[in-house]
Amino acid sequence: MPNFETAVSVLLLWAVIGYALGSIPFGMVLARVMGLGNLREIGSGNIGATNVLRTGSKKAAALTLLLDGGKGAVTVLLARSFAGEDAVQLAALTAFLGHCFPIWLGFKGGKGVATFIGLWLALAWPVGLALCVTWLATAAVTRYSSLSALVAAVLSPVWAFVLGAPHAVALAVLLAGLILWRHHENIARLRAGTESRIGQKS
Repeated sequence: MPNFETAVSVLLLWAVIGYALGSIPFGMVLARVMGLGNLREIGSGNIGATNVLRTGSKKAAALTLLLDGGKGAVTVLLARSFAGEDAVQLAALTAFLGHCFPIWLGFKGGKGVATFIGLWLALAWPVGLALCVTWLATAAVTRYSSLSALVAAVLSPVWAFVLGAPHAVALAVLLAGLILWRHHENIARLRAGTESRIGQKS
């Protein structure tokens, strides 16, 4: 956990900036601009890249993944350029919350996985890289996006501690807990054997 040395007013400013950037619903915007329909009426109804892929557009899914990850990374890099590590981690947290609970969509957003990985790539790139490898390896074996996210999230505090970011372990634990909570329906479907696999239309 970082030392809290930044003025409260500055922390609040970066909390708002992080939330505002994180709450941009790129999946919804791209689906509409590219004529793919309303994501709320497709597949799981989620606004993330996995559900965008169910529209049949790999391009839109890839763009959604990059932009959702990018907004997490940009938030961290901006905060780090102008404020201390306490503001950086707070902005990272609120960017994640912005994606999951965007005001523009009635606080019904995505599950935050791409944003989670993006912010880690900017916070501590070895941790972010380890999360990417963890996700890809799990996905290659199981073809479950949700399970890949869950495995990466659970291991994130371990990667943070081992790969030189012990000051961010508390943030990793908090974000991992939020991802587990956001995936509670997926966990139930995984246990029941009814979870959709990557690329499967539903």
